Amino acid sequence: MLTTVELKKIPIFSCLNDANLLWLAQQAADVHLEAGEYLIHEGEPTPFFVVMEGTTEVLKDVMGRQTEISEHHRGGFFGELAILMATAAPASVRAKTACHLARLDPQHLQELIRRSPECSALILQTLNERVQVVQKYILNLPSSRVQIIGSKFDGDCREIRTFLSMNRIPYDWVDRDRRTRVAPSDPTCHVAGLSVVVDHSFCVTHPPTVRKVAEALGFQTAPHQQSYDVVIIGGGPAGLAAAVYGASEGLSVLLVERKAPGGQAGTSSRIENYLGFPNGISGDDLSQRAFRQAAKFGAEVVLTREVHEIIPEADGEYTVRLDGGDKIDTKTIIVATGVEWRKLDAKGVDRFIGRGVLYGAARAEAPTVAGKNVFIIGAGNSAGQTALFFANYASSVTMLVRGEDLNRSMSQYLIDQIALVPRIRVETETEVVSAHGEEYLNAIDTRKKADPVVRRAADALFVMIGADAKTNWLPAHLQRENGYLRTGREVSHQPGRAADRAPFLLETNLPGFFCVGDVRYNSIKRVSSSVGEGSMAIAFVHQYLSLS
Repeated sequence: MLTTVELKKIPIFSCLNDANLLWLAQQAADVHLEAGEYLIHEGEPTPFFVVMEGTTEVLKDVMGRQTEISEHHRGGFFGELAILMATAAPASVRAKTACHLARLDPQHLQELIRRSPECSALILQTLNERVQVVQKYILNLPSSRVQIIGSKFDGDCREIRTFLSMNRIPYDWVDRDRRTRVAPSDPTCHVAGLSVVVDHSFCVTHPPTVRKVAEALGFQTAPHQQSYDVVIIGGGPAGLAAAVYGASEGLSVLLVERKAPGGQAGTSSRIENYLGFPNGISGDDLSQRAFRQAAKFGAEVVLTREVHEIIPEADGEYTVRLDGGDKIDTKTIIVATGVEWRKLDAKGVDRFIGRGVLYGAARAEAPTVAGKNVFIIGAGNSAGQTALFFANYASSVTMLVRGEDLNRSMSQYLIDQIALVPRIRVETETEVVSAHGEEYLNAIDTRKKADPVVRRAADALFVMIGADAKTNWLPAHLQRENGYLRTGREVSHQPGRAADRAPFLLETNLPGFFCVGDVRYNSIKRVSSSVGEGSMAIAFVHQYLSLS
């Protein structure tokens, strides 16, 4: 417990009388931290801290990089800005050395201000100074970390923009089809086709790829160890949940994701029915929170890598072979690869993939549809969220639905929101017959029931008509149902398994080989269900490991 003598020696408290010092000593928490421990995380609510001994550092996430911007020494205080302005912490604070601090809850800071005019004046003066510093700091920040010059029809350009968007890395994109005479910020990067410059100085070697950009930005793209307790394949909600719970419970965890964290859920503009977020949360925000949480507990998350093969070994473990030839060993596997959009069976569509026709939709596509006529095929929540998002940019958004209405496949809150947006038109019992254009899509033919085919001008067609599980790369003797992996009671027999043990609930017919999320047979296709399965799988991993 802090004493009145200790508190009296700190400048901010030196003006307090004995009664107020006694009150403060009873309210303040006595906090001791080792170097490297966090007091405040950016974006979260914060208490009020006063440094009694030691040094803390203020860290700001600047475009995906953690940057030290200031320090607090003995007698310094922080946290008042977020509390008094009723906002989240604008930066993180970490102990730079061993620290001794006094911590006050927000209500006690407000009571301190009420009790002491001298403390109030000092705190409010410091608050005003810090607001001015923040304003100057923001004005000097660059607007982006990455400059991209390339065509919107370039597949690599689109993949890079999507990767940056899902990882919340600000970027400037110049469409080469519209502005042919534009120079990159690094003159050495002036090449025909696609060029990418990172941090205004580093030219990504030609031809740029997502992996090269990820490495330039400092993302991990290769495993750091040879052996793990569990390897998780897929970084959607299920895989991220498994990584968080596995690492937090002491397992050595490697998560391999071929694109960016979040999976299909990461591309959602707003998820409004996820527990704990009454105002909704975007898919990339949810994914990035989970990504940071997994890293905080020590999970390795390797991006832009694919698993090419999983080899069961005689000792019960598995060898995982990545693209590029890297091999790692693991005691258990969790497959969380999700599903891929089902292909549209319509004449001419394949010719325009990436040139007006896209499967799924990412927020990075917003600039490409500005002022355009957009068509979306699908009637699920993903299609509804996409329509609402693109309606903020496109001239018109038309949803083409094969069924009689949206009620059977879409959440009611989305149906209600769509009905309120004049730019969105829903056409039921309608299908696309064919796609037309020369180099790029410019028209589609649609048909409603037995009515004649109608040709319509179309600048973009987003296909979101259900999904299929692509699992042909997994071991051949895994039990499947139309590509989806059988687990638990769905496993019909148990080759190679001890006769006295049935598979765990989320375990396949291979011992120690688990499956979660959308790729699992008979799973519930919801973000919250996937998160639950990911966390449950770790409990079964512990049970499996205890058997040996």
